[in-house]
Amino acid sequence: MTKEIHVFDPPMCCSSGVCGTNVNTDLIRFAGDLDTLKQRGVAVQRFNLASEPAAFVAEPQVKETLAANGNDCLPLILADGVLVSKGRYPGLDELMQWTGLAETSL
Repeated sequence: MTKEIHVFDPPMCCSSGVCGTNVNTDLIRFAGDLDTLKQRGVAVQRFNLASEPAAFVAEPQVKETLAANGNDCLPLILADGVLVSKGRYPGLDELMQWTGLAETSL
């Protein structure tokens, strides 16, 4: 079972990206989904390109994907160090599958 999810977000004004006048509802849903994972014992870390660029350089898969595709590939999601998603915020079903929690009830 995957115990760790790392999210590499595009540049945003704040850590959640849920600020300003045009709130992205996908970000609100995704933040809730990540909270569900945390409650189930999964370690979740998020990195914002605007405020934590060193994290993007330190992770080889992220650095290579950004070099090949530019910022359009963000967000990038790693599950236990494996790139599982790029360019979109996945739903809870996918996150549960990647973490091995899909077999258990919500």
